[in-house]
Amino acid sequence: MKTIIVFVHGWSVTSLDTYGELPARLQNEGAARGIEIQVKEIFLGKYVSFRDEVRLNDISKAFGAAVQEKLNDVLKNGDRFVCVTHSTGGPVIRYWWNRYYKKNTAVCPMSHLIMLAPANHGSALAQLGKARLGRIKAWFEDVEPGQGVLDWLELGSAKAWELNKDWIFSDGSQIDTNGVFPFVLTGQSIDRSLYDNLNSYTGEPGSDGVVRVTAANLEARHVKLTQSTTIENNTVLITDTFKDPVLTESPKTPLRILAKKSHSGMDMGIMKSVKKEITENDSSVALVEAIFDCIKVRNKEDYLKVYDKFAKESALVQQEELVEPASSLFSFKRHFIHDRFSMVIFRVMDSEGYAASDFDLLLTAGDNDDPNHLPEGFLADRQRNRLNPEIITYYFNYNIMTGDTLAISKDDGKIIREKSDGIKKLGLRIIPRPNSGFVRYCECIIKAKEDLFKKALNPNSTTLVEITLHRIVSKNVFSLEDTATKNINFKNTEPDDFIV
Repeated sequence: MKTIIVFVHGWSVTSLDTYGELPARLQNEGAARGIEIQVKEIFLGKYVSFRDEVRLNDISKAFGAAVQEKLNDVLKNGDRFVCVTHSTGGPVIRYWWNRYYKKNTAVCPMSHLIMLAPANHGSALAQLGKARLGRIKAWFEDVEPGQGVLDWLELGSAKAWELNKDWIFSDGSQIDTNGVFPFVLTGQSIDRSLYDNLNSYTGEPGSDGVVRVTAANLEARHVKLTQSTTIENNTVLITDTFKDPVLTESPKTPLRILAKKSHSGMDMGIMKSVKKEITENDSSVALVEAIFDCIKVRNKEDYLKVYDKFAKESALVQQEELVEPASSLFSFKRHFIHDRFSMVIFRVMDSEGYAASDFDLLLTAGDNDDPNHLPEGFLADRQRNRLNPEIITYYFNYNIMTGDTLAISKDDGKIIREKSDGIKKLGLRIIPRPNSGFVRYCECIIKAKEDLFKKALNPNSTTLVEITLHRIVSKNVFSLEDTATKNINFKNTEPDDFIV
């Protein structure tokens, strides 16, 4: 059995050394499994992501051209390739797949997409800016990043939102024998030797030092919240409440969380740490095994079996890695707790499709619908997108939110963390601006309820919450007057309470 593997590197890479010995390892183990693996390395000297003018969709177009040029002999024979990507390479290939084969009846030349630590929903580090990122070894080495790619990678970017929403609303028919089988393999460990004390994101729980598990996971959700209206006396009245949330879930996509793997680095990096031969205490055995699990998928039934297998293996890894003792870098023994997290990206728009970029978002909880009833330590991070201020990303500690926090103690019996109570009901309030004038908005709420909590938060996953506020337009914006009326001066016209 012959398998062609195309490797696509991540962001700001200038050498094929980035793949380490992983291609050789796959060839060696493939031979032992009766699989002849041919490696095709599509290195885009054309993939110049460190130039500011280059954007993600530009790179995906260049990839399409490179496939036609470099794999012409493969394509004309009807063969297909397996694509293994790292980091930003994942979204690049997803863009290419979505752009050229979403509605195309032709069989995609790529049969499997195996994404290692992909930034499918971006990275919290991207907002730091080019100069600061240039000093973070966990991210990349020796290359200036490009602003065009950084803009896409920033949490809550409009382009990432579009790509991921499109995926969520797809019917899953693209995942089959004639389509593509996508997979996500990622770690949640931090290489402490690469930790940057000035940038806590490089040691963020629930991430590999660059990409969060929630941001890598392709299996995601979309929740729609729309401001309610009522009709009285043939007049539309805008209420201060939301309709019931509408949930849409993406197709099932296998996620494998790997033990002791970080984003980069020779010791723990999900690619660079792999050796071409199995070594004693080899930490890459599970990674290589998972890649072959993906390659062996031939139909939807195989795919769903791998989905279940990865889910069980990931749960075991997260259970075993819950408490990480670390003493080699510190003068005292330290413990890091690796809970599960959820990422929720809120986007606030109005009924006419305009961005509502000036607002306060307040979360509430419990029977009393009170923001003070949210559990202590529930929010790990919050970022507002710089280019799209209508989008804000919340990073929740799922275990704390649900109360799934067993008492954790050290070897000496000293308690690291007490068991805490979580919540079952979640609500939110949007306080938008302007709240007066000819065009305005009014505050809107959804009281804390179990329904919203269950729909918005999912462990190791991202939920896009699309909030639509009613755009209130005063009737006085436009009026028709009798031409017989003289000396009408409407310079000082004020907005009225009647709306169109």
